[in-house]
Amino acid sequence: MGSVLTDRERYQRAFLLMLVAFISILFFEMIRAFAMTILLAAIFSGLMSPVHKRTTRAVRGRRMVASALTVLFMFVVIVVPLLVLLTLVAGEAVRLTESVRPWVQSQIHNPQQLLDQLGKIPGIDRIEPYRDPILRKAASAAGGVGNFMVGSLSALTRGTASFFFHLFLFLYSMFYLLVDGKTLLDRVLYYMPLPDEWERRLVDRFVSVAGATIKGTLVIGVLQGALAGFALFLAGIPSALFWTAVMAVLSVVPGVGTALVWVPAAGYLMATGHVAVAVAVVVWCVLVVGSIDNLVRPRLVGRDTKMHDLMILFSTLGGLLVFGLSGFIVGPILAALFVTVWEVYGAAFGDVLPPVGGSESGR
Repeated sequence: MGSVLTDRERYQRAFLLMLVAFISILFFEMIRAFAMTILLAAIFSGLMSPVHKRTTRAVRGRRMVASALTVLFMFVVIVVPLLVLLTLVAGEAVRLTESVRPWVQSQIHNPQQLLDQLGKIPGIDRIEPYRDPILRKAASAAGGVGNFMVGSLSALTRGTASFFFHLFLFLYSMFYLLVDGKTLLDRVLYYMPLPDEWERRLVDRFVSVAGATIKGTLVIGVLQGALAGFALFLAGIPSALFWTAVMAVLSVVPGVGTALVWVPAAGYLMATGHVAVAVAVVVWCVLVVGSIDNLVRPRLVGRDTKMHDLMILFSTLGGLLVFGLSGFIVGPILAALFVTVWEVYGAAFGDVLPPVGGSESGR
């Protein structure tokens, strides 16, 4: 049996807990401006861990050298192309928001040419009474999407000095997390008042679910967005690069995803007389883009670690709204942590929790 604490010892421990909580809150407030940078560094350190391990073996166990080479590899292969892509997408978004509303206004005041093209679509006469509201809503929606993308991209790049300062902190943090990440994790687990079995289960399950979800979300998004965007580019759709980025984000929407963009694009092509091109876009996106999720996701994610599609959808969209473009990664990571904590809770209290459907069957 454990020793019984005296009143003095209980007072000392309570005071110490309050002191730890107070100092921790002050410390977090102090580094809050860098919290997202540190979090992203930790996430990408985990994603780059396999590369770091192989590099460490290649340089004969010199961890500092391996970490530097891993960070350099990520900077050249991922960060630089991503910066170029974001710059191009931001330019496309700005051009789109500047052009879409004047175009719609001109069609509202001089609609005959557009009506002649729309008249070729079967059943279009049914929506003729709603033409003006639809055009205004379309302009508002397209402008809203463009403004959101511009705002999110601007938040990442606003102030060149600040952006590159955070980029430096991100890479610098990654370097030390790759070097000492395991030691830091062991220290954090030491301070958690949980049995070692629960801690290891929590970490292992979180790493597997988070890694699988991020790989699935990013790779599927990039593949579907790129393939569908390539089709729109060949079809002559304006601002195809911008719509590629939008489709990469929308790929998390179960069932429809990229179709939210390429279906209206095909309708636009058909309305402007490019029927054969519209049919080709539909066939390509249905047969090729639509099959990516079913063919690639099981190989990347696996069945035992896959989060539900709705969980991925809402965590990604919620992450984008709360954290900006970085929420595309942070959102699913937080969802993976949420799922992991509840799974560990279920395993820890499995002996007292009723079986699924037990309450109903017992009635």
